[in-house]
Amino acid sequence: MMIVVSGMISVGKSSVSKAVGEALGLEVFYESVDDNPILPLFYTSTPEEQERNRYPFLLQLHFLYTRFNAIKQAIACGQAILDRSLYEDYYFAKINHKLGRISDLELQIYEGILASMMEEIKGMPKKAPDLNIYLKASFDTVMKRLHMRGREFEQDESLVEYYRLLWAGYDDWVNEEYKASDVLIIDMDKLDVVHNQDDHDWLIQNVKGKLETLELKTA
Repeated sequence: MMIVVSGMISVGKSSVSKAVGEALGLEVFYESVDDNPILPLFYTSTPEEQERNRYPFLLQLHFLYTRFNAIKQAIACGQAILDRSLYEDYYFAKINHKLGRISDLELQIYEGILASMMEEIKGMPKKAPDLNIYLKASFDTVMKRLHMRGREFEQDESLVEYYRLLWAGYDDWVNEEYKASDVLIIDMDKLDVVHNQDDHDWLIQNVKGKLETLELKTA
């Protein structure tokens, strides 16, 4: 079984991944954040520094590389949950291209590498996730949780419009672009799976129910 958890920055992917992983006995592969040398530079550099050092492009390559390694490890262990996926990485790359932070040539290079990785995945025993748990929330909830998380490099007010642009396109990405698996949408405006046991139990119950439905469909 392979599950991916998707959603906006700070919406609660790691917490949901941990809760579902523990409940279902799945190993969790978290997004490379705390050990990512480029992420703080991406958030804190000036536009001129980003242009000179190509931090947005380097960041997307770093995520692509670490995510692909996580996928291979997850497939090897057979039962896993991934905090984000390659499919979602491409969404971030396109947003940064739209903003002019990634050039046309860089996006072509990124797409070529991604296509090669997807071809390799097609030859693996598990070619796609069984389920995508999409965490949906209002922009106010996203920003509140981002501030509560307290990563200093994420807090600058100049980043708010970047966050808003990412947030605004997420539903379209899920509904129109993501085709790899069934999707379970979870409204994070109403849930606190860390501090509220009822919310935690509701989440697990719904994930199990969705997986049981998928098993019946493929039986």
